[in-house]
Amino acid sequence: MPHSSGRSGGPKPRRRSRRRGRRLKTVDETSAGGLVLDAPHRAAAIIGRLDRRGRLLWSLPKGHIEAGETAEQTAVREVAEETGIHSRVLRPLGSIDYWFVAEDRRVHKTVHHFLLEALGGELSDEDVEVTEVAWVPLGELDERLAYADERRLVRRAVELLAGPGPVGPVRAGANRAGARRTASDPAGLDLADAGVDGAE
Repeated sequence: MPHSSGRSGGPKPRRRSRRRGRRLKTVDETSAGGLVLDAPHRAAAIIGRLDRRGRLLWSLPKGHIEAGETAEQTAVREVAEETGIHSRVLRPLGSIDYWFVAEDRRVHKTVHHFLLEALGGELSDEDVEVTEVAWVPLGELDERLAYADERRLVRRAVELLAGPGPVGPVRAGANRAGARRTASDPAGLDLADAGVDGAE
């Protein structure tokens, strides 16, 4: 008489447990900011933020490009919001792009950087995302900045400041959101016009 339990006496076949990786949504984000110079003192305003481990990391001011803004307008606005310094754009420095994961998104971020001239204002860390703000001599930025890509941009800026050529404010709309700039842009800064008499 057959068993009614429906069970066989042999071992149960193992069920293949295959864990499927969660697919993250990929998004593109674009920001702008840059190196703002207090030319007479040959110093730049940079910001410090605390990371998850509580370490203070120094970087160039930057932020998201808002709808209708050019990258240049964003750079000026973000510098003012994060440092308290009012400035104008002198020229592009280049773009940095990188990937990171935030919550359930994989983010490809592009940041357009500009060389800016400080026009007025006072250092302020009122922005809730900023822990500290400081004027740092150009010659010390390579040691102070936390990110290698930004250190390379600063070295490029120092080279541009030391080279011959005319300089002037970037024309409005020269680099709208989504446009790519590279660190191979031709040099052309005049130290006298920029108010800088040399670079370290």
